[in-house]
Amino acid sequence: MLTDEELLRYSRQLLLPAFDVAGQLKLKASRVLVVGCGGLGCPVALYLGAAGVGRMTLVDDDQVDVSNLQRQVAFSEAQVGESKAAMLAARVRSINPQVEVDVVTSRLDGEALLARVASATVVVDCTDNFHTRFALNRACVSEQVPLISGAAIRAEGQLSVFDSRRADSPCYHCLYPEEGNEDLTCSEAGVVGPLVGMIGASQAMEAIKVISGVGEPLVGRLLILDAWRMEWRQMALARDPDCPVCGVHPSFNA
Repeated sequence: MLTDEELLRYSRQLLLPAFDVAGQLKLKASRVLVVGCGGLGCPVALYLGAAGVGRMTLVDDDQVDVSNLQRQVAFSEAQVGESKAAMLAARVRSINPQVEVDVVTSRLDGEALLARVASATVVVDCTDNFHTRFALNRACVSEQVPLISGAAIRAEGQLSVFDSRRADSPCYHCLYPEEGNEDLTCSEAGVVGPLVGMIGASQAMEAIKVISGVGEPLVGRLLILDAWRMEWRQMALARDPDCPVCGVHPSFNA
């Protein structure tokens, strides 16, 4: 049930006929794992916290740097040098004290990663390197947990949802093979600040859709944004039957 305070706090969402109390209760019962607390992770955590997810785990082993402040809007200059995950958790709690927020300030790998993924309703990938993205994808396929994937660099963004519970859903590896992909970071290529907000907010929207069962998530579709031209393109993604992660004969273990 929702308390009187929750009915007031979430009243604008409850007015949506397709969402209503049932959708809010699903959010309240959900557990969201957000990996990466930078440009994408900030809007994801703030919007999902404000929306009323029940429990959120924030993972990041980095500290706030002055160069982050141009786009990582959850942080202030006074927090430079502090843990990103801890500072973002504090910001979420200040917006919505009803949300339980856990913090992980070390990198997740192996069994620890699998355990965190297995306990989540959805996983939101807000990382900036292929190694972690591939590891998250393998864990989500192994544990049958939906993965909300976003990326932003320069003025270009990408967004998709990989849901291995659905027979028609590709996984991240179907889109990108592990061989031949090199990391390109914002510190090397640059990024325009509002772009990460746009992609992160879109990831939060996809997470709400997956959790509540309302709407049609971006499964089997990849959205690509050119922010300089403000053009969105959509590509259809098909599951690769020979994919070593989600295919008929998988060869990669989580």
